[in-house]
Amino acid sequence: MSTDLCEGRDLDGLGEQATDAQTRLTDICGGATGSSMASVVEYYAGKNVLITGATGFMGKVLVEKLLRSCPEVKALYILVRPKAGQSMQQRVSDMMKCKLFDRVREENPDFHQKIIPISSELTQPGLAISPEDVEKLTTCINIVFHCAATIRFDEPLKHALQLNVIATQQLLSLAQQMHHLEAFIHISTAYANCNRKHIDEVIYPPPVEPKKLIDSLEWMDDGIVRDITPRLIGDRPNTYTYTKALAEYVVQQEQDKLNIGIIRPSIVGASWQEPFPGWIDNFNGPSGVFIAAGKGILRTMRANNDAVADLIPVDVVISLTLAAGWYTAVHRPKTALVYNCTTGGINPFHWGEIEHHVMSSFKRNPLEQAFRRPNANITSNYLINQYWILVSHKFPAFIYDLFLRLSGQKPQMMRIFNRLHKAISLLEYFSSQDWEWNSENMNMLMGQLTPEDRKTFNFDVRQLNWPEYIENYCIGTKKYVLNEDMSDIPAARQHLRKLRNIRYTFNTLLIVFIWRVFIARSQMARNIWYFVVSLCFKFLSYFRASSTLTI
Repeated sequence: MSTDLCEGRDLDGLGEQATDAQTRLTDICGGATGSSMASVVEYYAGKNVLITGATGFMGKVLVEKLLRSCPEVKALYILVRPKAGQSMQQRVSDMMKCKLFDRVREENPDFHQKIIPISSELTQPGLAISPEDVEKLTTCINIVFHCAATIRFDEPLKHALQLNVIATQQLLSLAQQMHHLEAFIHISTAYANCNRKHIDEVIYPPPVEPKKLIDSLEWMDDGIVRDITPRLIGDRPNTYTYTKALAEYVVQQEQDKLNIGIIRPSIVGASWQEPFPGWIDNFNGPSGVFIAAGKGILRTMRANNDAVADLIPVDVVISLTLAAGWYTAVHRPKTALVYNCTTGGINPFHWGEIEHHVMSSFKRNPLEQAFRRPNANITSNYLINQYWILVSHKFPAFIYDLFLRLSGQKPQMMRIFNRLHKAISLLEYFSSQDWEWNSENMNMLMGQLTPEDRKTFNFDVRQLNWPEYIENYCIGTKKYVLNEDMSDIPAARQHLRKLRNIRYTFNTLLIVFIWRVFIARSQMARNIWYFVVSLCFKFLSYFRASSTLTI
């Protein structure tokens, strides 16, 4: 595979697309031109920004990027939910100690003074923001980034509706009270309309009127809601994509009152470049799959090798989000602009290629105390997948748990595999098919940036070198999720060699056992065995003779 996946691309063609999209949007946005606008960095100087979901994966990257690339930003107000046993201030303090903030910490040790936490609870009326904080926010906020959401695919519909739709409604209500608000940016998902194969940068009609659904579910108990959920979500795979589609419609309804932008990222993965390659802090999505494969736990996964794996690095999403915030505030579009933030149509990479590079990476940089040597395979065949689950997952888990029981320890492997199978089954829908996303608005926005802004806020995925990115992603899961030291790689490699020797020994003993039980006791079995061996010997002899004659 080429080390530069952008080589040979028609870059001028993409520039023309950006120019065409820019021309198309001039009428929508009032005719402002790039030369009359401040740069992105200049725009955020002196601005007060409100961020929801700031303690989540994408939210933390957004906070770090704003503080580092826009050092003159005035303040970042972040909505934080106190957790059991941990105050709001403690959660923020722990977040700022994260390695993610090392670069901004070096450049500005007092960066934390610009972060102002606001106590909030998305499941409560008015987001549980105190009157004093409401007054503070409505008088100073210039731009809102709404990143908060539940991303669990199997979230009960009522809870998903509360977090993804009702909370969005309440935040929009608060935004309308803000005297100096210039832009409201909503983070959605590229899969909000996954029931369509071709997805444009438009907001599609919702599957149901959100208000009617909310009013209907309000009086139902959880059991009834659970029973009718499959009929409600229809041809969507889960409550996450369903409620995110409803949330887009809710946001669109306020486009006459607010300047709105909607970002639709696909499968968000580790960072590509910023603040450093491979940063990741969770097991969600592909990260958990990569780790399970690296540990030798995952041996098979049902997916289409030829389907596009539409991963998008988190720093690409955040750079696009900040650029969209600037563009929305400066141009004040008359209708909400949607940005499909995807890679499949621009720089495609397939699940089969990911499998190869993940396995190669973990063999070069193995995880500590692996259960088995990394060797996962992807298949689209249901029966073959079920066979390998039985042989490579459940049977080894049963044997290992039996060993733990006999040694007086608590069995755990079957429970781990059951959780893994559940997680993998939730991803099958997205790893078994392709979508086509229009990205004209993303191209237009790229064309609006100055050369300096394109470097600072780089979301040009044509430059993404996939093999290098996957390598850094795997190393990132090792360093930042599992907190493993790279200096321990030699010991991890030695452990893999030990596992290989154990495997060879086991296979040898298995062959001897099969021989003693089946072949040695049957004349017919011995005859078949000798026939197969002699046939193989003759084939090898013929191959060697043919090679000699050719030479």
